Amino acid sequence: MKAKKLFLSMLGVLAMATAFTSCSSDDDDDWNDDGSKLVLPKSRAYIMNQGTQSENNSGIEFYAPNHDGEIIDDIFYKQNGARLGDTGQAMIEYDGKVFIAVHGSNYLSRVNAACVEDGRTMFSADPELKGGVRAIVAEDGYVYASFYGGIVAKINASTMKIESKLTNVGKNLENMAVCDDMLYVSNAYEIVDGNFIHLNNVVVIDLNTFKVKESIEVTQNPNQLVEEDDKVFLISWDYSAESYVLQMIDPKNGNKVSRIGYATEMAANDGVVYLLDSRTDYSNWPDVLSTVNTFSSYNVKTGTMNSTSFLKDAPAELLSTSISMISVNPGNGDIYIATTFYNKSNGNVYRFKKDGTFVEKFDCGGQNPKAAVFFN
Repeated sequence: MKAKKLFLSMLGVLAMATAFTSCSSDDDDDWNDDGSKLVLPKSRAYIMNQGTQSENNSGIEFYAPNHDGEIIDDIFYKQNGARLGDTGQAMIEYDGKVFIAVHGSNYLSRVNAACVEDGRTMFSADPELKGGVRAIVAEDGYVYASFYGGIVAKINASTMKIESKLTNVGKNLENMAVCDDMLYVSNAYEIVDGNFIHLNNVVVIDLNTFKVKESIEVTQNPNQLVEEDDKVFLISWDYSAESYVLQMIDPKNGNKVSRIGYATEMAANDGVVYLLDSRTDYSNWPDVLSTVNTFSSYNVKTGTMNSTSFLKDAPAELLSTSISMISVNPGNGDIYIATTFYNKSNGNVYRFKKDGTFVEKFDCGGQNPKAAVFFN
């Protein structure tokens, strides 16, 4: 466990907060490609590569799921003539736009369906937001952003203006999820005299009033949050446990918290939570000594865990390579799993059909793939 703590402290913001869930775009006949220098097919996937902290090498790769277009390694740079920045932290689709939170550079970018930037909100000049943006979600015309320093910002998705800030939500906030007009926010840790103190609560914010409603006690160091079928799923990075702890919060039952297993990454779609439990030996960092990956799934409607892998014919290397992302295309249920080699080389993406059949593997075009969004 000491080695794991050392690894995370060295990586800092490279640590996988994620939560991240991929979203499909609205079912429009045409995407907004205004300003595009490229002709892109209708079906599109974007993979955000987090890059390595302080190396200013975050980027976004374009992938054509129907194989009617070429892979473009860094489409953000090709379309905008500028790099994404330092440590891409989160990426979501909302209302036909893609929103990208960049932690190190500390800003929120908005791009259209062709990855042409048409809006940006800088946070670095605001003393209250200097801790850096960590996660974003969108609901009812607003993008909500969590920050180190305990703040949640409410940003108008159309104007990209910060309309309100809720302070003292916690200490260092991580991922968020929305369920029934409530925003669930992971309050992960604080630093006291140079020591990491792991906290044990998820804060619930009423989006109708934008005020804190309650605090839920969970396993220490809460991080990833995903909503599916009116339940909220949480992964806590409890270093005293054998792996990261998977929990379910039931909003319709007084936000009751149930511990249901172990997982290090998750994604949800169509009533199923897809789970990865990755056991990695970082004791000789920066060399990774070994990784053992186990895939499982949780059926939300029946409340049952299926320990059988949801992948039918996964390439052998996927069972022993560090994984940094699981994402599901909600349009067809295809599953995208990304591996990372940290700062040594580009990662890879493995695509599977909804039934687990392997489709293909491709280079993600950058280091530490973290998030994906889809236009179907």
